[in-house]
Amino acid sequence: MAVQTSYPGVYVTELPSGVRTITGAATSVTAFVGRTLRGPVNRATIINSLADYERVFGGLWKHSTVSFAVRDFFANGGGQAVVVRLVSTGDTDKAKPAQLTLRATPPTREGTTETPGSQQFLVLRAVDEGEWANNLTVTVDHSTSRNITKDVAAQLNVKPEDLFNLVVTLGDKGPQEVFRNITLVESSRRMDEVLRAESQLVRVVPPSATTVPSLPPDNSPVMVDQPGTDGVALRSGDYIGTEKASLHEGLYALDHVDLFNLLCIPPPSLEENTSTDPLVYQAAQTYCAERRAVLIVDPPRDMNVDNAVIGSRGKKSSLDSLNLTGEAARNSVLYFPRLMQPDPTNQGRIGEFVGCGAIAGVIARTDATRGVWKAPAGVDATLTGISGLAVNLTDAENGMLNPHGINCLRTFPGTGTVLWGARTLRGSDHLGDEYKYLPVRRLALHIEESLFRGTQWVVFEPNDEPLWAQIRLNLGAFMHNLFRQGAFQGTTARDAYFVKCDRDTTTPNDVNAGRVNILVGFAPVRPAEFVVLQIQQIAQAQA
Repeated sequence: MAVQTSYPGVYVTELPSGVRTITGAATSVTAFVGRTLRGPVNRATIINSLADYERVFGGLWKHSTVSFAVRDFFANGGGQAVVVRLVSTGDTDKAKPAQLTLRATPPTREGTTETPGSQQFLVLRAVDEGEWANNLTVTVDHSTSRNITKDVAAQLNVKPEDLFNLVVTLGDKGPQEVFRNITLVESSRRMDEVLRAESQLVRVVPPSATTVPSLPPDNSPVMVDQPGTDGVALRSGDYIGTEKASLHEGLYALDHVDLFNLLCIPPPSLEENTSTDPLVYQAAQTYCAERRAVLIVDPPRDMNVDNAVIGSRGKKSSLDSLNLTGEAARNSVLYFPRLMQPDPTNQGRIGEFVGCGAIAGVIARTDATRGVWKAPAGVDATLTGISGLAVNLTDAENGMLNPHGINCLRTFPGTGTVLWGARTLRGSDHLGDEYKYLPVRRLALHIEESLFRGTQWVVFEPNDEPLWAQIRLNLGAFMHNLFRQGAFQGTTARDAYFVKCDRDTTTPNDVNAGRVNILVGFAPVRPAEFVVLQIQQIAQAQA
């Protein structure tokens, strides 16, 4: 900006440097979608530890495969997760919240008698659906200091006898909430507003009448009279109903999350022969392609080595039955087999569980220690907290599955159980896709997301050479930082990447149309999937 001079002297002004640092986006925020014991429904909630999950969603539950997947995620090195709780939405078997009713008979005037139906009710409802709230109790008392009550009543402009305390308790060992000096009449401490702002357990059901209900006697525990229900196992419509995308419900509740990189959708229940519906996976794969995320696909319960890639008797193979094809399959990975783990909800018996949560944890751990360009596989990609695998694969069986883009889990002596594959579902050899390998795809997604976020300042800037020079400077600095960390091939920056933004990429016609075109290229480091040792015996030369 030009300095406006008005008096003789020295003028000082600051000039912008044109440097706008581009920060790399997060790479391993993992979303989990499915059934949980409790928690907000159709609302994405960020958690940073297993303790966070237990506090909000209730911990391990025998009907929740998500709870086990989240446990495995943090046990294997996961850092941040996003959980979306879903409940069944059928007309007759949908989940319902628990309710309890505070009943009291209003006082009658002298010479009158109470008429039938003159009781007034105050109904409290659990904040979320499910049986978790069936042991809620509520007590009311007016045991407050008289002087304090008068002072508070004066501040709230209510009568002292209108104030009371409310105690909400969840079971014998659950949390307890105490709300002091609240009232049913209009004030800043009105009961329904206080509970909505402060309570994690209950809400007031809006009354149908305008009269103010009375309260039950002091210290009389009020129990749940309409138990909540968990509903039935989720159906595909609960994940991807026809209107869920526009309503941001089900899977699409993640629309309200700024960023997630990995998506896990465990089966709807732990029962035998239960798998995630292929229709759900297909919708999730399309959604992940839009959000620059990767879908971790669990193998169908009936998948084995024989039917994984070869169908029989007119049936499709297990891989083909998923129908996860097309370019969007670059954003999907499948790991086989499932895991064998102890089940704390079933007296510690060994059961079969999907591995998406544990695999996401290993990916997050690898990102933190090596970088997103490192394949999350090999002897360092060990799985913890498991007892074994549902199928112990041999090298020959591994060799049957790997060329078709099925990543294997293997157990080796002295190493343990590890991820032993790093291909996307476009990683089949016959496809020859450029995003055959998971680390290459995730690196590309990382660059796309980081540059998308780091170039927002460009919008509405003057579209000419000064802007293009700033773009080259800032994007080049970001790419060079990745090069120095070993994300690209090549010994020099010229061999590893390029950033181009000039009159060749942005023509006068583009300028007139309001477009600026930026071309970014990089040479990815592909994993050493096959190590070939050549050994030769050297004949001793004759003297």
